[in-house]
Amino acid sequence: MTDLSVIIVSYNTRQLLDDCLASLQQAEAPRGGLEIIVVDNASHDGSQEMVATKYPDVQLLALTENLGFAAANNRGVALANGRYYLFLNSDTRIEAEALERPLTYLCDHPEAGAITVKLIYPNGQRDPDNHRGFPTPWNALCHFTGLGKLFRHSPRFNGYFQSYADFSQTHAIDVTAGSFLMMPAALFQQIGGWDETYFFYGEDIDLCYRIRQTGAQIIYYPHVQVLHYKGASSGLRKESADIANPPKETRVRVARESVRAMQLFYRKFYRDQYPPYVTAFVLAGIRLRGWLRIVKHQLT
Repeated sequence: MTDLSVIIVSYNTRQLLDDCLASLQQAEAPRGGLEIIVVDNASHDGSQEMVATKYPDVQLLALTENLGFAAANNRGVALANGRYYLFLNSDTRIEAEALERPLTYLCDHPEAGAITVKLIYPNGQRDPDNHRGFPTPWNALCHFTGLGKLFRHSPRFNGYFQSYADFSQTHAIDVTAGSFLMMPAALFQQIGGWDETYFFYGEDIDLCYRIRQTGAQIIYYPHVQVLHYKGASSGLRKESADIANPPKETRVRVARESVRAMQLFYRKFYRDQYPPYVTAFVLAGIRLRGWLRIVKHQLT
């Protein structure tokens, strides 16, 4: 058994995946060993051939169909032998200490069920999706109406991104993105792994919710940082618009799946916690937002 299994799901991100794997090779490996597993979701851009040729020490699982993010990660876990798992996006580049230092923190703090680091965009700005609260009806309302931006430092109004926190210090959060999520293998198995009902988006929030249900903490560790070319596979993010141009069909499908993910999460965890009129209002809002998002990508 090795210390850390790094699991990377990739879909048509050949150059970014190459850069990600190169950064992993240059990083400080855990003393107890490191293995890297790439799960390719039926890419058609030469990603599989690139990994097999340039990185023979990387375990490559080449899927024949796109199973989505959650299912592909679970397939990678089935090959993993690490005591800890790091779920890492293919559109990231890590710095030298981005493996060893978070892993050491997890080993030294048994109350921590998962840890993430500071993710930054190429322009140097922090990725806010890596430091979030749960999307309760109130948090979502404040976020989508702009109250969260207006009162950025208010725990009452900015629970969605928790921007009131001290980002220079290690602290507990509710949600980290699946772009960089490190956790003990035993806890991952205990909570049942990734929920494959989600295809793309929402599965990381679901996983974090179940981690928190065990009483474990999710830790934001800002003392190392990782570069994130966000949205390279989906094409929905402006942060990666200059390096990724997925076809319209991909963007529309991902937009639909992002809406379905919101509905799945709410029905799974919140529907029984709120009165029917709140549920009706929330689901109507999700449908409206989804319609606008889909139309936007159909017209571009």
